[in-house]
Amino acid sequence: IDRSKVKVNGKEGVDRDMALLAMSIGDEYKHSTNNSDLNFFFKVEFSKNGGILNVVIFAIFAFSLFLLMYWDSSPGTEALVVIAAGLVSFFTANPYFLQLCDWRIFMIEEAEALLHSSKSMNKALKTCLTLFILIVVGTIQFACQEAVIGTMTTVEFYFGIMFDLLSLMVGLVLFGLYSDLPDQMVQILGAMPFLLMVFFSTTFSPGSGVQGIKELRYLFSRFYLWCMLPGGVSDMMEGCPEDNLLLYLILSSLLVPFLYVVVKVGLDTYRKFHHVKKQSSRFESMKTTAFAELQLELFGEKALKNLKHVGSNVDLQKLASNMASRSERDISTDSDGDGYDEFLSHLNK
Repeated sequence: IDRSKVKVNGKEGVDRDMALLAMSIGDEYKHSTNNSDLNFFFKVEFSKNGGILNVVIFAIFAFSLFLLMYWDSSPGTEALVVIAAGLVSFFTANPYFLQLCDWRIFMIEEAEALLHSSKSMNKALKTCLTLFILIVVGTIQFACQEAVIGTMTTVEFYFGIMFDLLSLMVGLVLFGLYSDLPDQMVQILGAMPFLLMVFFSTTFSPGSGVQGIKELRYLFSRFYLWCMLPGGVSDMMEGCPEDNLLLYLILSSLLVPFLYVVVKVGLDTYRKFHHVKKQSSRFESMKTTAFAELQLELFGEKALKNLKHVGSNVDLQKLASNMASRSERDISTDSDGDGYDEFLSHLNK
C-alpha cells in the first residue's frame, strides 16, 4: 500500500502533501466513515506484513510439536497437559499482542495524515480482530488437548480455557490500544496478569502459601479452572467452590478489564475536574485590573471589546482614559527630555 498517495472524492493517486495543503486553506473538512476505510483496514491487517500470517505459521508449528510430544497422555496428567497447552497458546498469540502498541502509534499518525477517518473505529476493529485471534488460538488449544488426552471434552472446559487465556492476554490489549503508555510499560503492565497468576493462583503448588495472602487465589480464573480438572487435581486445591465454578471463572477473568475501566474513569474525572478548576481560575484572572491594563497596553482600544466580553470588573472607560493621559504625560516627558539634551549639547559647544 502506497501511503504517499490518497484518494480525494474518488480521484486516485493524489499526493498526500498536496491534499493536506489544499485542505488547510479550504473549508472545514469532515471525513465520514465509509467502505474505503474498512477496506484499508483489512488490506493492511491481512497483508503479508500484518502479522496474522506469522501467527498462523507459528501456531501450526507449535501445536504440531505439542501433538507429537503429548500424544496418548495418561489420565491423571490433565494439569500438566493444560499447563503445556496454555503456554503454547500464550507464546503463539503473544507476538501479535505485543505489537499493538506500535500499531496504535502508527495508526494515529496515519489518521492525522488523512489516510483514514476514525481512530476510535480502527481501535474497535483491531480489538475485535485481536479477540478473534484469541478465540481461534483457544479453540485450537482445546482441540489439541482433546486429541492427546480426551478427558476434558465438555463445553464448560472449552469456555474455561477460553476465559483463562483471555485473563492472561487482555492486559496487552487494554494497555496497547487504549492508553498512551510507551511500548516498554505496555509490555510490563500487560504481563502482570500472567506473572501474578503464577504467584497467587496456588495452581503450581496447591495448598501452599502464607495464610491470608493465599486467599488472593480467588481473584484468578486459573484457580477455578484447576478446580474443574479431573484426575484428583480438584481434591488437591484448597477451598474450591462446590457450585458455579464456570461463573466464578468468567467473572474473575474480567477483573483486569474492570479495574482498568475504574482507573481510567477515575483519572479522566480527575483531569476534567482539574481542567475546569484551572479554566475557572484563568477566567477570574481575566477580570482583574492588571489583566485589563495589560490588554490595553498591548492592543489599545481594540482590547475594550474583548474585556467587555469576558465580563471584566474594571471600569473600562475610566481605565482607558487613565491610560491615554499616562501616554500623553510620557510623550510630554520625552519631549522635555529632548529639549534638555539639546540645551546641554549647546553648552558643550
